[in-house]
Amino acid sequence: MNFKGFSQEDFDVFLIDGLEPRMEALKEIIRPKLEFLGQYFSPLLTTLTGDEMFVHVAKHARRTINPPKDTWVALANNARGYKMLPHFQIGLWNSHLFIWFAVIYEAPQKEAIGERFTKKLNKLYKETPKEFVWSLDHTKPETVNHQDLSKDELKSFFHRLQTVKKAEILSGLIIDREKVIELKPEELLEQIENVFKQVAPLYKIAVNK
Repeated sequence: MNFKGFSQEDFDVFLIDGLEPRMEALKEIIRPKLEFLGQYFSPLLTTLTGDEMFVHVAKHARRTINPPKDTWVALANNARGYKMLPHFQIGLWNSHLFIWFAVIYEAPQKEAIGERFTKKLNKLYKETPKEFVWSLDHTKPETVNHQDLSKDELKSFFHRLQTVKKAEILSGLIIDREKVIELKPEELLEQIENVFKQVAPLYKIAVNK
């Protein structure tokens, strides 16, 4: 595939009314780009993590009424699934592109992962780039800027992962749609690569490497 980056048309898919029309547009317009990005970055993430990374493009298969408000490709060290594992994501909302390291609510190891993150609190607070953001719910577009967080607030995120059944934590970068549209394909690929290099240590902590 000749990757041309993302366009206005890609982001506007999320404005299409109706489940079937939006799903058709997702499959035709966005999914090939996500598939490309997954295949492009799986070797890099395999090298960065030491685990073979497999590509999973979101299928939204369980949806029967509400059309998806976002979509993504996930990379995880299991060929059959990713939701139960620490993983990486690249995806779109109507408003922005996201590049994440993610532990979502299906992960059974959340309590242990939260404990490991808490032990590394000082390091993670200090070394997370100031332009990065955190999310506590992958189903919502809202995020918290790292530079606005106190160390205690970050610690509370890690504690929540240990104690709340539906808790999640995601860390990475979001890029506003207008900026994404302006970026040349090679600039976007470089940006994603840089984020993955910076969140790879979170993965290693999560899997206890």
